[in-house]
Amino acid sequence: MKKIIGLLLIALFMGCSSNAQSSRKDKKKYKVSKTEAEWKKQLSEKQFYVLRQAGTERAFTSPLNKEYRRGTYVCAACNTPLYKSEHKFDSGTGWPSFDRAVKGSVELDVDYKIGYARTELKCSTCGGHLGHSFDDGPEETTGKRHCINGVALKFILKE
Repeated sequence: MKKIIGLLLIALFMGCSSNAQSSRKDKKKYKVSKTEAEWKKQLSEKQFYVLRQAGTERAFTSPLNKEYRRGTYVCAACNTPLYKSEHKFDSGTGWPSFDRAVKGSVELDVDYKIGYARTELKCSTCGGHLGHSFDDGPEETTGKRHCINGVALKFILKE
């Protein structure tokens, strides 16, 4: 009996020490890739927190939330064009919101940071965290709401 219990304990410990949890996919390589120190040097503290640490800025704090002039919103880290002003709408959430991104500029990922799955939006050039996508956008267009941290963007006015 002791031998059986011993064998079961050994099997249990071996099962717990497997590398199944650590065999995640290799980190994706992005066209623009920098060290943490290089990003910290380039970005403001808030930009680094949002773009590189997947943080969230406080609602209603971004001047870009109420920016409605014609232009393009680019990634604050790598200047990739992400959103066009004609796809921006006032969602009332306190963050700049768009119903679609510039084709190929934003990638989708899954984020479990708050305990359940959300669709995370990242810059496809540098991997910077932009915000999240929700299915409560304008029904007359895409039905999507890209809820974006304003600090992750720079606005380029169309002349």
